[in-house]
Amino acid sequence: MNVFKPEVFQGNMSYLNYFEGWYFKQVSKNLDVVYSFIPGVSLNPEHPHAFIQVINGITGETQYIEYPLSSFSFDKKQFWVKIADSVFTRDNMLLHIDSPLIQVSGQLHFSNGIDYPTSLFSPGIMGWYSFVPFMECKHGVVSVSHQIEGSLKINELLIDFTGGKGYIEKDWGQSFPESWLWLHSNHFQKSDACIMISIAKIPWLGSHFTGFLGFLYLDGKFHNFSTYNNSKITAFNYSDQTVHLQLKNKEYHLYLNAYLKNSGILMAPDAGKMDRRIKESVDSEIEVILTDSKGNQLYKDKAVRTGLEVIDGIFDIVKIR
Repeated sequence: MNVFKPEVFQGNMSYLNYFEGWYFKQVSKNLDVVYSFIPGVSLNPEHPHAFIQVINGITGETQYIEYPLSSFSFDKKQFWVKIADSVFTRDNMLLHIDSPLIQVSGQLHFSNGIDYPTSLFSPGIMGWYSFVPFMECKHGVVSVSHQIEGSLKINELLIDFTGGKGYIEKDWGQSFPESWLWLHSNHFQKSDACIMISIAKIPWLGSHFTGFLGFLYLDGKFHNFSTYNNSKITAFNYSDQTVHLQLKNKEYHLYLNAYLKNSGILMAPDAGKMDRRIKESVDSEIEVILTDSKGNQLYKDKAVRTGLEVIDGIFDIVKIR
């Protein structure tokens, strides 16, 4: 495992009950088209295989395309993953998907990317949790936001993504958590801000705890709200398709309302086996307010084309502080 390069393939092809996947989100310049592509590998001994998932964020339509495990290759020194004729890197995505479910061809180039800051004791978005062994699932942010150049032909439609924005993250381990909330957007109305928040039920030593991590990137600065830096959840509820969330760290308070919209069904890992069905929206909306610790408002904006997952009983286990 390469702790200091979480974007590269972290696994080993001899692992059992293991998964690893990368999440590439693309939004066109005019915001009319949203597609996410998820390449990955499932090493469950019952049905080992590679895969590419596709979700149309506007319609919610999804496809899961399986490939033989032998079609999966990778580079341990840099982020380079190949599944059949499709290649995924930090700077490019070359797609050639030809299946009865969907046909996709073309190449996208990524530039002017924003990287999540790292240090010796915090090599990624998980902070010092990156060094903790035997965690059920680990998370990495590969690109907070980047510009896109290129086009994709999806079925018979040619889509130009030039001038649009993208995002890349990843997960690896044995299983996704029992319950969680995840959201991301880099399409704010008044600024180039970016946000990612994830809250999950984490199994630990025969019990569990509620862990969360995330950030608001604003004016060149990352405001981190995570369990490992002693941030707190001060409000968290869900009603009428709206998530209300408040977080605080030593310096700032973050207020967020997320409005769940069109969702599609994606496959998620359970003991490495990709047979769990979850709902994901890539077309939700959020309102964000940032204040200092005294309540003075520093930032307020709305974002569209937000990725949002609200899974099972996450709201039942969070302790408000």
